[in-house]
Amino acid sequence: MEEERSGKGAADEAVRARPNARTRRVMVGEVPVGGGAPCAVQSMLNAAADDAAANLAQIERLAEAGCEIVRMAIPRKACLGTFEAVCKASPLPVVADIHFDADIAIEAARRGAAKLRINPGNIGGLAETDRVIAAAREARIPIRIGVNAGSLDSELAARSDMTLPEKLARSAADYVKHFEEQGFYDIVVSAKAHDVMTTVLTYRMLSAEIPDVPLHIGVTEAGTLFQGIVKSASGLGILLESGIGDTLRISLTDDPVEEVRACWTLLAALDLRRRSPEIISCPTCGRCQVDLIALAKEVEARLRSVDLPVKVAVMGCVVNGPGEAADADIGVACGKGSGVIFAQGETLRKVEEGAIVDALMEEIGRL
Repeated sequence: MEEERSGKGAADEAVRARPNARTRRVMVGEVPVGGGAPCAVQSMLNAAADDAAANLAQIERLAEAGCEIVRMAIPRKACLGTFEAVCKASPLPVVADIHFDADIAIEAARRGAAKLRINPGNIGGLAETDRVIAAAREARIPIRIGVNAGSLDSELAARSDMTLPEKLARSAADYVKHFEEQGFYDIVVSAKAHDVMTTVLTYRMLSAEIPDVPLHIGVTEAGTLFQGIVKSASGLGILLESGIGDTLRISLTDDPVEEVRACWTLLAALDLRRRSPEIISCPTCGRCQVDLIALAKEVEARLRSVDLPVKVAVMGCVVNGPGEAADADIGVACGKGSGVIFAQGETLRKVEEGAIVDALMEEIGRL
């Protein structure tokens, strides 16, 4: 028992030592960010900024997929009315994303933004940034300081004695210092690049230099669905595994719902958070005697309507059957034109190939 207590104490101490357990707690609407809260899932709207109905419809789809914070661009003052209408009707907290115009950011704070996202480097300098800080303080909302590789201060960008990660981290840390000198601590920081290792190195530096500030992590401009998921998962997986990241977005040139699905899949793969089913399936080989690829895809499609954090195994033969997937909640090991349905390694029944998916869904419904 003493060893067990000692082991648990060591594990608890390890959790307390993780970077995201040391960051300050920031509230975005009712969603906690930082301070050891679960890493929050974000996405960004891509409907027309002057179409409230389209943005609200997209928010509903994102919320259903598990999005917790949504960001909306306000490219011009004429869109502020739409933004206000979206904030009033949205089931999710809405972050105002503003570049180049401090007046838009100030007005967005007054019109219901749950958080502001600005880059002090392109909002008009520190004097204009201070006006935004004052508006956020009055509205009692946080600000995300967002620094990107493509929009560094020209003086810092021109330096040849610093690497890009060093420039990004320095820029973000300097802005944090300025905000705190103004007495404003309700901040989140992001410092993104499209290059994976630049992003990783930057966030490692930030986690060490400003350990109490919550970090929003992401690989910016990651690309289309396949490439974007691979790049984001590789970089963000490294960070999350080491405890860096209080909120994340996987940026894709695709439907924002795919961003949310990718975020949850990544968090589940790292055993950080689970919301929906996980499929365990083998890659097939010459032993397989069923159409496993089609079978696995059908199971995946059917599981999209299941809101349970269950593990479902779809295995091609007895070699990769209940033994390999013994920790699955439910699964099938296929033979010639048939499959054995099992749960946690125990056989339940044998069914013909055409009945496998229905049988799996029936058993999932009993969980």
